Amino acid sequence: MLRLALGFTLGFIGTAVHAGCADASDACEIPEGTYHIALPDNAEASPPALIWLHGAGGSGAGALRNTGMTNQLLSRGYAFIGADGLDRPGRFGTGWYFHPDRPQNRDEVAFLNAVADDAAERFGLDRARMILAGFSVGGSMTSYLACADPDAFAAYAPVGGSFWKPEPTDCAGPVRLLHTHGWRDQTVPLEGRPLGGGRIYQGDVWQAMQVWRAENDCAQLRPDSFVMTDNYWRRIWEDCAPGTALEFALHPGAHGIPRGWAAMTLDWFEALPR
Repeated sequence: MLRLALGFTLGFIGTAVHAGCADASDACEIPEGTYHIALPDNAEASPPALIWLHGAGGSGAGALRNTGMTNQLLSRGYAFIGADGLDRPGRFGTGWYFHPDRPQNRDEVAFLNAVADDAAERFGLDRARMILAGFSVGGSMTSYLACADPDAFAAYAPVGGSFWKPEPTDCAGPVRLLHTHGWRDQTVPLEGRPLGGGRIYQGDVWQAMQVWRAENDCAQLRPDSFVMTDNYWRRIWEDCAPGTALEFALHPGAHGIPRGWAAMTLDWFEALPR
């Protein structure tokens, strides 16, 4: 059984996660914003963690209520941290300020580093073993932070979200990154799409992979190996700079977090050299 941030209730399909800050019902507060956390029971002394960035209109509390994902992480000994985006004007609600050509109401790189630092100190987590991941615009935020500050987290795992146009031509250094995307995604298509009457454009995910290949000094444009499972077509670049990792996992679905994503991501992360 799992010890969660606010306790637990048992049901037929598993454990229900309640969002809060350890034994408090409210979110964890830091000067830059708020986050929610669930902690594994019987974890090692300094457990690893995954910090999750929600999609448009979501919240850190809502992320923790996705028990299908959260319970997998907790059962593997990982803390699960749901960071809170800010309200954005217009119909999109909460989200992240990442677009280089749009107003920046918060330094998101500083905020997410502060979340990781605070959670590590407050709950005894291993700061050197934290994955930053996110869905949709949370995946975009994950990608932009990986580009701006690649050493901030041990690895990056965006889902269904990447760069927007114009895609970066250069990042601050190499990364360890697993990008997951739906082959049938029409909300964030692999090729991108215009929004707001063409005022802004989602980027081309294939071009994003080229950015990562260049940053990781990969020898080939094509992947070095391919792995097919019942739900994923995984394209893996191996002939790259030492200490880097780059993988592109396609699934047959649309815009969503695919079945088995948490287990796949943790398996990938744990296989990386420490």
